[in-house]
Amino acid sequence: MNSWALRIRRSTTLRGALLVWLALVYTALWGDLSVANLLAGLVIGAIIIFALPLPRIPVNGRLYLPALAELFVTSVYYALESSFQIAWFAVRPAPPPVSGVLRVNLSTRSDLVLVLCTDLLNLIPGTMVLEINRPRCVVYVHVLDVSSDRAVEKFYLTTRRLERLLISAFEREVPR
Repeated sequence: MNSWALRIRRSTTLRGALLVWLALVYTALWGDLSVANLLAGLVIGAIIIFALPLPRIPVNGRLYLPALAELFVTSVYYALESSFQIAWFAVRPAPPPVSGVLRVNLSTRSDLVLVLCTDLLNLIPGTMVLEINRPRCVVYVHVLDVSSDRAVEKFYLTTRRLERLLISAFEREVPR
């Protein structure tokens, strides 16, 4: 099979998987598994796919599954850890922590990794990405607890680890 036919087959497979995913999300949002909801989800998904196509994102390298698995486990751990931290801040008999905006210089070359990194930072409770400066690869993040140097350093270590895992999972060079 030539490369043109493979690209067409891959594109069709991806669109089909996306259509099924959108139909499942639509059905889950309605909270009722019925034929009518599945059909409506397929119709709305098809409209979204064909009327509002997303631009192609260039991805260099190959997906590296061990780093992706470590990234998943690490992200879940950080989300749970910060959820408990926020719960403790809510019930402890003390004033709320000092919050602030921190600048994070990222070293990624990929728009995909930059977006995934900011998404992961937004999923961690107590943090919110406020601004992304793509040309300089700088992200400004609101952090709930910047009351000590230790808390700030912990945030930067978390960010660096997530970025390192994302780069190793998605930006690995293609072996020759």
